[in-house]
Amino acid sequence: MARVLIVGAGPAGAGLALALARRGQGQVELVEASPEALGRFRGEGLMPSGLEALARLEAWPLPAAVPHRRLSGWSFQLEGRPLFQVDEPFGAGPACHLIDQPSLLQHLLSKAEGAGCRLHLGQAVVGLVRERDRVSGVELADGRRLEADLVVACDGRSSTLRRLAGLPLEEEAEPLRVLWFRLSGPAAEAIAANLAGRFVTVIGSGDSWALFASTRGGLQLGWLEGGAGVAPVPPTTPAAWRERWAAVAPPVLGSRLRQLADGDVEGPLRLTVKVGLAPCWHAPGLLLLGDAAHPLSPLRAQGLNMALRDAVVAGEYLGPALATADASANATAAALDAAAAAVTAARLPELRAVQADQRREAQRAELLRSQGWLRALLRALAPWAGPVIARRWVREQDRLRHGLPLA
Repeated sequence: MARVLIVGAGPAGAGLALALARRGQGQVELVEASPEALGRFRGEGLMPSGLEALARLEAWPLPAAVPHRRLSGWSFQLEGRPLFQVDEPFGAGPACHLIDQPSLLQHLLSKAEGAGCRLHLGQAVVGLVRERDRVSGVELADGRRLEADLVVACDGRSSTLRRLAGLPLEEEAEPLRVLWFRLSGPAAEAIAANLAGRFVTVIGSGDSWALFASTRGGLQLGWLEGGAGVAPVPPTTPAAWRERWAAVAPPVLGSRLRQLADGDVEGPLRLTVKVGLAPCWHAPGLLLLGDAAHPLSPLRAQGLNMALRDAVVAGEYLGPALATADASANATAAALDAAAAAVTAARLPELRAVQADQRREAQRAELLRSQGWLRALLRALAPWAGPVIARRWVREQDRLRHGLPLA
């Protein structure tokens, strides 16, 4: 029986485990080093592309035990003044949703285990096992080895297995540095009520941050650190952070941010976000998926969605290869390697397109952050320029919302 070993229980790993286990062909196992990591900060945005992937995995609609809700719209604020707002849904397809990703991952893993996937939780992978020129399994920290006909590396943007396999990653010139906060308490709940389910982006002098009501309660706020021509040092106390956010927020939002107590501000959690793309995702006996293959910018919540779509496509190609139960070991290996190559070829066009769209939006935001004259002009012209910018923004969101057609 053909064996597939998945390393990493993020959305790509958990999704692929479910996709393959549901087929009932071959032996599917998943290794996750730190189960507690599933509960750390993870993005909450589900685009229509991610909803499509969950439906293909037969995991949508979700049970009530997985907190999720429809996003009502997008709001962009410039120097304390509304620039434009767009309601969900727009264009073709359903509305974007917010989801508690740790609960989603636990749900996918539970369904995968129920379908026959064997889970190895709390087991760190420290090496690849090779037989001749082919990956034939992994070595665990406790010295044990797990054999496999194919190892699927879903171990994140700093993938150990990608490095050990010698697969290059073409990185963006400069990593992004994002500071994440959780805001709670009565003032945060009042802000959440005022947001009315919208995702809010605020841009001011040297500042760019996003705010939304989390499915876990309270708020999440992401602040982009650094950037071209941006020198201000980040604040070091909750009070200073509140004032920094309020200084570029609309008056009502700014007033409520100042009402947060020190204990209501949790963070920052500083994330250095490596962004890049592996031009080749496979080697004999190995396949990269998710952030291991394409670490993405957090802009417009693509990481979760692209990882789920990786899982769907990989399941479609790997499934038939796993059905070669009566074939020789060499024939099974050849079938799995051909499938891994096909996954890479199928997924690269979408990832290249999405990363290009992310770069375009990031460049525009950076221009606004660093150019005071441009912010002043747009702020003054917002009643007239805002609707024009909104229409253009909607047109340009199609690939970030829907991706390209899945295999």
